[in-house]
Amino acid sequence: MDRKSSSVIHQDAPYYQPFGNEIALFEYAYHKQLPLLIKGPTGCGKTRFVAHMAHRLRRPLFTVACHDDLTSADLVGRHLIGDGATYWHDGPLTQAVRQGGICYLDEVVEARKDTTVTLHPLADHRRILPIERTGEELRAPPEFMLVVSYNPGYQNVMKGLKPSTRQRFIAVNFTLPTPELELKIILAESGVAPVMAGRLVNLGNALRALKNHDLEEAVSTRLLVYAARLIQGGFAPIEACRAALAEPLSDDPETVDALVEVIRATFGQ
Repeated sequence: MDRKSSSVIHQDAPYYQPFGNEIALFEYAYHKQLPLLIKGPTGCGKTRFVAHMAHRLRRPLFTVACHDDLTSADLVGRHLIGDGATYWHDGPLTQAVRQGGICYLDEVVEARKDTTVTLHPLADHRRILPIERTGEELRAPPEFMLVVSYNPGYQNVMKGLKPSTRQRFIAVNFTLPTPELELKIILAESGVAPVMAGRLVNLGNALRALKNHDLEEAVSTRLLVYAARLIQGGFAPIEACRAALAEPLSDDPETVDALVEVIRATFGQ
């Protein structure tokens, strides 16, 4: 297994709090062999959702973190040399097809367009994976599922899915959770006291109000959970929120100071 991918069958179900019909949609897509596109901001639960569903469906999960240098060989596989011989090594996409697993391409728009074209035969009625270097043509079993995700907030002309790729998927849109749902998530993920979790939810909403003014992206539920875990671990709330929220959100000292002032106001210090 190379550093770009991972495969796991979860022993314990990853915690996930549904917000709509996304579980039913995922299950229907799986049983009807439909590829799924998940859209949503950073830290809203896309990857956790896929891990949860892989456990729920009891399928191996192959996750690929997409990036600018991702090639089709990274997905499909390549010939390697070892012990004086050449042998073929399956990539995560090929492994998922062979094993009837779920292949999840995280932030797929980060990959080059000539790489994502590799997905086309798997993402339409053919459900095949041609492997030119070995002469194979793998037909995906019914258990195989292709899932991709991206953050629409980062889309631009250079980084976006081609229409010919995009229109092969059904899609579900993730948003940041409601305050009530976010409170449940923070409590479940951190064990912090309910009063403190409520303050963190209020802080998150206050910081999100600054998104269009000073920040490239709104604070995520993931970061609020990190802050809660630090607090639960004994860190002072302001210290914890600076480390988990203010510093990750900006490198500009003035912006960080402004975020810390909002944090201080929330905690009354």
